[in-house]
Amino acid sequence: MLYDFSGKVVLVTGSSRGIGAGMVQAFAACGARCVVNYVADPEGRNLSDAETVVASLPNGLLVECDVGDAARIPAMMQRIGSECGGLDILVNNAGILRDRTIRKMTDDEWESVLRVNLGGAFHCIQHALPILRAGGRIVNMSSVSGQLGMFGQANYAASKAGLIALTKVTAREVARQQITVNAIAPGFIETEMTSHLPEEVVERARAALPLGHFGEIADIVNAALFLCSAEAGYITGQVLNVNGGFAM
Repeated sequence: MLYDFSGKVVLVTGSSRGIGAGMVQAFAACGARCVVNYVADPEGRNLSDAETVVASLPNGLLVECDVGDAARIPAMMQRIGSECGGLDILVNNAGILRDRTIRKMTDDEWESVLRVNLGGAFHCIQHALPILRAGGRIVNMSSVSGQLGMFGQANYAASKAGLIALTKVTAREVARQQITVNAIAPGFIETEMTSHLPEEVVERARAALPLGHFGEIADIVNAALFLCSAEAGYITGQVLNVNGGFAM
């Protein structure tokens, strides 16, 4: 076991599948107690996937909360505080995509992405602070789009760029408690989200990658494990690019 998170409590938002699920499973394998968060959907798929994830964890906790609804976040944090005794690591991973060019983007497409991706992280941080123990860790999932501004992603890129600024401000404000705050900016990662991209888009993206291939979920998980470890205790306010050199 490379890292030891024994006795730590970890919340990863949006952890019913994909990168978030990979994170809670990795933290649990390193000894942490993990909180799996999901948002209810009409088909019930998110619940089903979240139940599968939490069933694979020792002493996992399942919490339904739409982080895009600021009014619901305090109850989630209060439950974690009461059932787990506090929080040591918060990973703001929940996010949505609603791509469209600026000319065609609706107000709802703009506002919903900002509300979940940026507002959700802000409110999770705000309401986690009362239960986040000294020496804790916060990791915000940004994106290469927040640095380069990908075509058709005005809402998504703005939310992810905002996360970088939020990371730096939070890092300054919580430093006295020895809490570190960093961001991870993934590039093209093999997930369900990228599996729906048209083949020509995938080929163009792959051709632009110096390493020549998409990353894997484990690449992002390993970055999060490092930033949350004792070994990264003197790293804060930084953005770790995990993109195969795409934004070099």
